[in-house]
Amino acid sequence: MELVEIIKDSSRLFIGDEVGQDYLFDEYVGQAKSVHAVALPLTHEEVVALVKYANEKDLKIIARGAGTGLSGATAPLENELIIDLSKMNKIIDLDLNTMTLTVEPGVQLHEIQEYVESRGFFYPPDPGSKNSTIGGNVATNAGGMRAVKYGVTRDYVRTIRLVLADGRELTVGTLNVKSSSGYDIKDLFIGSEGTLGISTLIQLKVIPLPKVKKSYIIAFDNLLEATRCVNTILHSGIAPTALEFFERDMIQLSEKETGLVFPTKKGHSFLLATFDGDDASFIDQRAGVLKEIADKHEAEDYIILEGQSEKDAWKLRDTLLTAVVNYTEQVTMDETVPIHHIATIYEYTKELEAKYGLKLMSFGHAGDGNLHTCVLRGDIESDSEWHETLDTVLNLLYNKIQELGGLPSAEHGIGIIKKKYFGKMMDPVYLDLMSSIKTSFDPTNRLNPGKLVI
Repeated sequence: MELVEIIKDSSRLFIGDEVGQDYLFDEYVGQAKSVHAVALPLTHEEVVALVKYANEKDLKIIARGAGTGLSGATAPLENELIIDLSKMNKIIDLDLNTMTLTVEPGVQLHEIQEYVESRGFFYPPDPGSKNSTIGGNVATNAGGMRAVKYGVTRDYVRTIRLVLADGRELTVGTLNVKSSSGYDIKDLFIGSEGTLGISTLIQLKVIPLPKVKKSYIIAFDNLLEATRCVNTILHSGIAPTALEFFERDMIQLSEKETGLVFPTKKGHSFLLATFDGDDASFIDQRAGVLKEIADKHEAEDYIILEGQSEKDAWKLRDTLLTAVVNYTEQVTMDETVPIHHIATIYEYTKELEAKYGLKLMSFGHAGDGNLHTCVLRGDIESDSEWHETLDTVLNLLYNKIQELGGLPSAEHGIGIIKKKYFGKMMDPVYLDLMSSIKTSFDPTNRLNPGKLVI
C-alpha cells in the first residue's frame, strides 16, 4: 500500500519536495536535508497503517504535534516519515464517574484547561507553552508552574492507547485508582519522547476546580535572598500552587514583547506565588504567613495581585522564553537541582558570564528546583566563536549541575541537543538498561532514531 492510499486527502499528505520548512527546520538542530513525507492522520487506524507502511519501506518515523519542543526531539535526521498528530485533536468525553477526560493526542493544552474548567474541573499540569499538544506533554512528561503543588503530567495520565514500532496496538494504564498488577509500562512511555510508541488516545485524571485563587509578587534586591525565601516558604507548609522566580532584565524583555507593565519598579529578583483552595479565608491565612516570611527575608516589595493585574503578571511570566528567543540567538536549558542549590547554580552562571563574555539569564520554577538558564549569543558576531564558547559554557554548566546532584532536564526532555550531556551525566548501567528497553520495544530503531537513547 502506498501513502496516497492511506491518506487520500492531499491536504494531509506532503511527499518529498512538498514538505514545508516548518518540518525541515528546527531552531536548535538546524536545517534537515530531506524528509520522506509528512502525513497528518485523523484516526487511529490511519496511524497504524502509516507505521506498517514505514515497516514495509524500511523508513524511520517521527511523531510530532505542535512543534513547540525545545530539545530537538522532533527534528528530522534520516529522511524519516513524519506523522503529524495535530489534526487528531478531538476532546472525546468527560466521564464524571471516573473523573477522566478522554482526548486525542493533538488537543492543545489550553483547550483541555478551558474545557474542564468550564465544567467545574481542573487539569493542573501547566507548562508555559499553552499551545503545546497533550501528546507532546505526555512524550516529555511536561511539568510547568503548578508542579510544586500538583505534580507533573505523569501524575494525571490514566491510560494511553499506543501504536508500537511494528504496527501492533496496545493500551497501557488503567482507570482503576490502584494497581499492583505487573510492570507499569505506561510510565515507561511517559517521557520517552516518541522512542517507544505513538499515542493515539489519552485518558487524563481531572480533579475538582479550586474555587478561589490569588497571586502575589515579592521583590528582592538579589536572587540569593529570593532563594533563601523559597526554602523558608517550602518549610512553612503553606503549599503554594506555583512559586516562580525571574530577574529584572528578563521581565524587561517580556514587557517589550507584550506591551504590559510589571507591577513593581522595586527589586532585581522576584518570586511570583499563587495559592488556590475552596475558601478565601484559607488563602488569606496562608498569604499572611507568606507576608511574614517576605518581611523576614527583607523583601523590597510585596504586592497582592487581583483581577487584570494578576492576569498581566502571569502573561509576563509565560512570555519570558518567547521574549528571550526573539531578543537574540540562544540555547535554553531546563536543568533541575536540589532546591537549596538554586542560588549555587545561578551564581555559577554569573561566574561563567563574566569569564566568557556571554549573557546568561535565568528564570524557572523555584518551588521544585527547575531552572531555565538561557545562554544568549548577544554581540558575538563570529559563528565559530559563538559555537565554540557556547560548547565550553554548556559543558561547564552541565558538569556543575552533576556535581550538585542535579539532572540535565526537568520537563523539556533530552531530544538531541542534550544527548551528549545526558550520556556523560548518567550511570552507564542506567544507560545500558535504557538501550535494552528501547531494543525490546523497537528492535529496528524505527521510532525517533538518534534522540534520547544513547
